[in-house]
Amino acid sequence: MNLIFFDTPTQHLDLSPLTLTRPLADLRIGILKIAEKWKYWFSEYFGNQDIKVSFLTPNYLSTKFPLQHDTDNFYINGGLLPNKEITRQIFQLFHNEVISNEQHLLAARTDKIFNSYEALVEGIPVLQQMNEDITIISQLWHIFEHNRNQIIADFEMITKGRKSQPITDPHTIAYAKDNIFLEEGAVVKAAILDAENAPIYLGKNSLVEIGCIIRGAFALCEGASLNFGAKMRGDTTIGVFSKFGGEVSNVVVQGYSNKAHDGYLGNSVIGEWCNMGADTNSSNLKNTFKPVSIWNYRFKDYINTEKLFCGTFMGDFVRCGINTMLNTGTVIGVGANVFGADFPPKFVPDFAWGGAAGFVKTQLDKLFETASVMKSRRGQTLTKEDKAILTHLYASS
Repeated sequence: MNLIFFDTPTQHLDLSPLTLTRPLADLRIGILKIAEKWKYWFSEYFGNQDIKVSFLTPNYLSTKFPLQHDTDNFYINGGLLPNKEITRQIFQLFHNEVISNEQHLLAARTDKIFNSYEALVEGIPVLQQMNEDITIISQLWHIFEHNRNQIIADFEMITKGRKSQPITDPHTIAYAKDNIFLEEGAVVKAAILDAENAPIYLGKNSLVEIGCIIRGAFALCEGASLNFGAKMRGDTTIGVFSKFGGEVSNVVVQGYSNKAHDGYLGNSVIGEWCNMGADTNSSNLKNTFKPVSIWNYRFKDYINTEKLFCGTFMGDFVRCGINTMLNTGTVIGVGANVFGADFPPKFVPDFAWGGAAGFVKTQLDKLFETASVMKSRRGQTLTKEDKAILTHLYASS
């Protein structure tokens, strides 16, 4: 089986800056990335057959996220979150049929080769309507908005038929132990784990240090850690190999990012390879208690989220200096470096360098140098594919 995930041009821009450096289906929500969820459901449906995954992306992303065709291809909207019934309906498509709802093209099954979203839309005329309720990620805030339900769904899926590693630390207090799952190598020290209302998942080789308080729904992914005294208020995912501390509520961290010190972060989505200096704080509620507006890359203007709580959206390779204050509904573009006193603007463009006093464009070679150091600390390298993507975005910014 060959799964190909596509983003519509609208989704690609509406979910920027997160989708500037990856396909939508490569985003993490809950415990897993969207593409990983689909691979699981198709494996379940077909009895653990080999499921191939690739992406139909803008050209500049295609080297890192290549497209692979086969004789039986399922093209799936990268923002569509799977479940059993949706998987069943997509699998039952005949060849050269499309399924959609009123707003979105959702999936297609075909033996044809399509190298763009536009060709896919024009090339398969037979249309079905999705008759299941769906959840589709089409705006930035949808990621934290649906994170609780996705942690719960992924937890059930990942832990089904498996036994958790035991909590061996005598000083850790665990409420509703049956709703807590530790993968191999997960370590907990003198923490409070409250899973009475939603599950807590601690991934392989993750670490919860002394004095942490965690409330479900919560996921600490592989290799990630919580620093001393961290307060995780629930509906939060800390992505792979990230290091987090302070007070965090309803936040999705994609991976490899740090907020090691005190400071509040709520109702936010953080990309990969980001670093927030000590006492970085993000507002998620306006003093007027009015809905929050955020910058939108498609309209090049602010749009109303209609959300009362909305914090920060941060693209990849963003750095924030010590004591950074981020206003409600701040969007920070790829490769930006934010520092200085007072609040920076609510929209910080890609590769901006500065703060409230103004910005200049960062030097690309300096960004490469810093990003290489960041990646080396996680045993990785800044690849030529990474550099090509950042170079393309830099030239377009």
